[in-house]
Amino acid sequence: MRAMRHDTNLAKERLVQGSALALLLLMGGFAIAGPSGVLAWGENQRLLEQRREKLAELESQRDHLKNRVALLDSRKVDPDLAGELLRANLNVARPDEMVMLIKR
Repeated sequence: MRAMRHDTNLAKERLVQGSALALLLLMGGFAIAGPSGVLAWGENQRLLEQRREKLAELESQRDHLKNRVALLDSRKVDPDLAGELLRANLNVARPDEMVMLIKR
């Protein structure tokens, strides 16, 4: 009876140890090849650098647009910019100006 109990305890212990080993191996596999693992690190760094470059480009565009908006403020409109926009958007010209068509 005692030998049978010893065998079942040994089997349970081996099952627990095998399960723990399998879990550790699975965790190790995710640490190496998972979405945030060692193998994905280089790709993540490359994507981060691309996004930083895109962010810098978008910030530059935003600053340019902020400047244009400030120049078109109704209380202090920049006359040169207003004239440029009128000519470009409404196709108007003064009598003393010459219009040249440029094919694109």
